[in-house]
Amino acid sequence: MDAFTGAIQARALTKRFGDIVAVNNLDLDLPAGRIYGLLGPNGSGKTTLIRLLVGLAKASSGEARVLGVKMPDRENLAHIGYMTQADGIYIELSVWENLRFFAALSGTGDKKGMDEVLDLVHLTSRKNAPALELSGGMRRRLSLACALVHKPSVLFLDEPTVGIDPALRVEFWKYFRALAAAGTTIVVSSHVMDEADRCDELLLMFHGKVLARGSGAEIRQQAGVDNMEDAFLKLGGGDSEDTGAAA
Repeated sequence: MDAFTGAIQARALTKRFGDIVAVNNLDLDLPAGRIYGLLGPNGSGKTTLIRLLVGLAKASSGEARVLGVKMPDRENLAHIGYMTQADGIYIELSVWENLRFFAALSGTGDKKGMDEVLDLVHLTSRKNAPALELSGGMRRRLSLACALVHKPSVLFLDEPTVGIDPALRVEFWKYFRALAAAGTTIVVSSHVMDEADRCDELLLMFHGKVLARGSGAEIRQQAGVDNMEDAFLKLGGGDSEDTGAAA
């Protein structure tokens, strides 16, 4: 992979589940300090691709690298943040205990940093509350805080704004933008097309492949339509149904 120089790299990356090809021979080279939107319907391969890049799934063939390190690599995880679709928290622990636990996993324990991310997700007043008592939206916010607490260089966010109220969603995106400006590389998976223009660059996925890559305006121009939903349908051949690819 000598020709690839980005913070996130993949070459001929493929993942099969029996006869299903979830990620199909993907090549990626994503420079640092940008927000990449990984868009597509449920079943297009977005989550599987992220799991391969994070090292939580083993590729059937090809390879993935993050920060130049071939994944999976346990030590490299200290530089990677990952917010999963499901709430990645321990409901028996308090908000603060969850945050402290995930900080410790990455070798950090900066109380000021933990306070900052709690403030970001508006959970400071619930600091000592058991996660079990939080609403669904609050648990999503805590999951994001746990992914951010060690200040990762690369951040993977799988459907991060699901269940988040519109005002807080805007605040999250402002924070993501500030992180990218400071050099963090962010990959945001979503099937919400109206978030597309918040990203620096989009990768439209369908059946485990990238159909198109570029800014929202470039992709709409390529498809000859005015909105992302129509662009996706046109570039995907008009078939938005899940026909076998994994999420």
